[in-house]
Amino acid sequence: QLQASGGGLVQAGGSLRLSCAASDRSLRNFHTGWFRQAPGKEREFVSAIAKSGYGPSTRYADSVKGRFIISRDNAKNTVYLQMNSLKPEDTAVYHCAVTNIVWSYVDSARQYSTWGQGTQVTVSS
Repeated sequence: QLQASGGGLVQAGGSLRLSCAASDRSLRNFHTGWFRQAPGKEREFVSAIAKSGYGPSTRYADSVKGRFIISRDNAKNTVYLQMNSLKPEDTAVYHCAVTNIVWSYVDSARQYSTWGQGTQVTVSS
């Protein structure tokens, strides 16, 4: 199972760090993605990091590029999403998910087989 945590309420311009921990698998063996879903909107891709040894692979949605940083700590079996310069439009429930599909498709939610329960991020203006 995947456990996402670290969400909360923050003012615009602030920062949060989300964590995605796994209890039943080693995240180093999977591509791990972050997606978000705001009320009334479809789930959208935020960022992904390739499994260990796959290459220097991270990907970001244009809307978060330069503000968010994805990373992994294999010793803690955790993937992080550092979110800086947060904006009200970043408000959403953030989910992490894992997949072993071809890296080219990591921005597609349909390619992910296992999802965490989500953590709420609220950015006030």
